[in-house]
Amino acid sequence: MHLGEVRLPPSTWTELSTRHADRADALTAGHRSRSARGEKHAVEDFLFTYYNTRPSLLRRWHPGPGVALATTNDGPAPHAGWRWYRTDPDGNVSLDVAAFLVDRGDAVRFIHRLLTATAARPAFTGCFGLHEWAMAYRQDAHRHPLPLRLGQAGTDAVVEGHQIRCTHFDAFRFFTPSAAPLNRMQPTRESQPDMEQPGCLHASMDCHKWAIKLGPAVLGDLALDCFELAQEMRTLDMQASPYDVSSYGLTPVAIETPDGKAAYVERQRALTARAVGLRSKLIEACSVLLRIEVGPIQHRISQHSP
Repeated sequence: MHLGEVRLPPSTWTELSTRHADRADALTAGHRSRSARGEKHAVEDFLFTYYNTRPSLLRRWHPGPGVALATTNDGPAPHAGWRWYRTDPDGNVSLDVAAFLVDRGDAVRFIHRLLTATAARPAFTGCFGLHEWAMAYRQDAHRHPLPLRLGQAGTDAVVEGHQIRCTHFDAFRFFTPSAAPLNRMQPTRESQPDMEQPGCLHASMDCHKWAIKLGPAVLGDLALDCFELAQEMRTLDMQASPYDVSSYGLTPVAIETPDGKAAYVERQRALTARAVGLRSKLIEACSVLLRIEVGPIQHRISQHSP
């Protein structure tokens, strides 16, 4: 045990770990089943391919910093064999924050800066998911193996008939060459912390990405909450896209119509409200790590002060 750590008995952490794994398995069941059959899914596969999400890692429960998992009669917790964990002489296993920060310190600082800046801005909900339309604008070949709901000419007309205001670089970078100049914003990787805003579906979906990057520093429930929200965000993203998703049993959100726009914004606002809470928790997870990082530095400075 290290000073300040909370010690969880085996009965507690094994129950939490089992419950987490069961929930993760339920969330990834469809993807795992399709993968075993060699089947693709244009909507749901995105979280696993684009974000490189591994179901085996998603089902790992992490207690977060400052928590030690007491040893069982069979030995230390399985976390002992996972990266960035340490085992003390009594067999208690906990996150080695110092080792984690050596490897991921720069990422933690970037994520903290980005999410804090995003959270401080007002949410803009007038984009209507047009980024997906801009990715298909004036193209013979498309990103997804699905037919265009309005055809190519109809898709192009929607893009040309709307004002595009995409602030998310990782969506903007997939705009077609003809669509990119139509975007009022011209986000770059460097300007990402200065442009992302909480109403953006992809910025909220990225809470899952940041939870992956923070890995064992994020509590298990929070990691799965971020993943589950990303699943719902992705579904709306594709329902509002130019693609015909009816083959997946999904009803399109026809953002080219007034009713479709209203339906999109209503769901966007509800999902954004949930993302606000998750983003706040991720910011706090980063803050905890950064306070731990600064603590030893301040201690060393005080030791050498006159």
